[in-house]
Amino acid sequence: MSVEILDGETIRQFVADELAFNASIDCRFANLDTNHDGLLSFMEMAKELMSMRVLEVHFGIDGAGMNHEELVELYRGIFERFDKDGDGNVDLEDFRAEMKEVFLAVAAGIGFLPVQMVVEEGSFLKMVVEREAAGL
Repeated sequence: MSVEILDGETIRQFVADELAFNASIDCRFANLDTNHDGLLSFMEMAKELMSMRVLEVHFGIDGAGMNHEELVELYRGIFERFDKDGDGNVDLEDFRAEMKEVFLAVAAGIGFLPVQMVVEEGSFLKMVVEREAAGL
């Protein structure tokens, strides 16, 4: 983990660079697709969903105060956003489209003023920071 300074415009520029954005998304998709069938199941995405820490409320513990079933239901709801046709799998096109929406939502949430945040090595936000530092 590292502490980085990031603003919404930096994230929007990363998303606008389709070549860089798609390459990073495609790489993550390939890493998640453990059976190499070109589709992501809920189980394949579960680890990634948990790493997003959508409910981080207690020092890195996702979903503190929620029981296991509630947390699984939350992650299943997020998965369903990615699964556009409801067939129980996410293809690369759907993964790209939803990740673009996620990135733009994060950019809107951060706004135009720089914020200092902790980012994990290998995370998408770390890639955004490294891309900006390289002047791309």
